[in-house]
Amino acid sequence: MTPGVTSNVWAGCDVPGGLVYDLDADVWVRVDADGSATVGMTDVAQTRCGRLVQVSWKHAGAKLRRGRPLCVIESAKWVGPIKSPLTGTVLETNDATFDADVAAANRDPYGAGWFARIAPSDPAELELLADASAAFEHYREVIERDGIRCYRCAE
Repeated sequence: MTPGVTSNVWAGCDVPGGLVYDLDADVWVRVDADGSATVGMTDVAQTRCGRLVQVSWKHAGAKLRRGRPLCVIESAKWVGPIKSPLTGTVLETNDATFDADVAAANRDPYGAGWFARIAPSDPAELELLADASAAFEHYREVIERDGIRCYRCAE
């Protein structure tokens, strides 16, 4: 967790403040001081997926379009894309962390378990993302509707 960032928790599911969220893609975005955007999956998403077993990465320099695959994950329950919340260029992927611990996003979805840093090419797309308050309300409804109880993989 980022120091000084508040969290909202419902049924064990964390929705930290200080981030923006693509609610359709179940991903979070942290806009960094240099204007880049760090992207990861939400706590609700990692719980729905189950323990990750593999991630297929885009390479640094790859061009992304909003709504298109940022990476592809395989988990105990699901195989599919993590969709990019922004159009831009991949600056860096977190493949070294996932090579060492493929369940990094299951253990720490908002910290060590991030997927990629992107250089956004259309900053206006950030306005399409939900703030933490709206995301918390959305996920609280999803959690109640679908009976979700978040958990984190143990070491």
